[in-house]
Amino acid sequence: MTTDELPLLEGRDLIQLYAAPTGPTQALRGVDVAVRGGRISAITGPSGSGKSTLLAVLALRERPAGGELRHRGRLVSGLTRRQLQRLRRTEIGWVAQRPTHSLFPQLDALGQIQQMARLRGVRCDPSSSLAEVDLVAHARSLPAVMSGGEQQRLAVAAAAVGAPALLVADEPTAELDDSSAALVLALLRARADAGSAVVLATHDARAIAAADTVLRFRHGVLSGSQDAGRDGLLIDGQGRLQLPPDALALFPDRRVEVVVADDHVELRRALE
Repeated sequence: MTTDELPLLEGRDLIQLYAAPTGPTQALRGVDVAVRGGRISAITGPSGSGKSTLLAVLALRERPAGGELRHRGRLVSGLTRRQLQRLRRTEIGWVAQRPTHSLFPQLDALGQIQQMARLRGVRCDPSSSLAEVDLVAHARSLPAVMSGGEQQRLAVAAAAVGAPALLVADEPTAELDDSSAALVLALLRARADAGSAVVLATHDARAIAAADTVLRFRHGVLSGSQDAGRDGLLIDGQGRLQLPPDALALFPDRRVEVVVADDHVELRRALE
């Protein structure tokens, strides 16, 4: 594999732990994932399944507790804090679930775009960036006086300045009506077409439909994928396979017999 063919980000057996009253809890349980430029990947799953944790790890905002994460083939664990800060500033656009967490409270909408351009060292037309999300009329408005949907659109526009190598967004269309969601999804598609790797965590059917790849997340593990219209389950690096609920119901005692044939594998109820 040449350097050009390497994923922008590649995680192997990623583990993340959080403190809980009952002891350490695994938010990520051995996740394998690859992120490539030019595509929109949507991560779906129930609340509390680990989607936001995975986004934070991919955006280099958290170091995984275990496993390997590589950025352009280089181990992230070998990067210094300063190197990570530089990558986050210059190469990664981040949209938090609460959009105000991604914005500078003292800057108006125009200033948000200009500041991101300065941080990334790129040139951009701030008015054009605001026009992409229909916020030109709010150019001189501070986030505090904007509606939640306007804040969300502004956060996405700011994160997308300069088509960063990686654009990560947590529920970027959650508070948007159809017309506003269409603007945000069109912006994300434009950045993907410009080469950005776009990764979303979402429950929104509109965002899922706009994605090139859909990854289903459950109990801290990627359980399935849909890519270019092809649906399937994922077997992770530890050989684990998560069955969908209707298939799992066929094995009430959770005991299974695995039969390996020439070109396929069968799962059968284990006999007593």
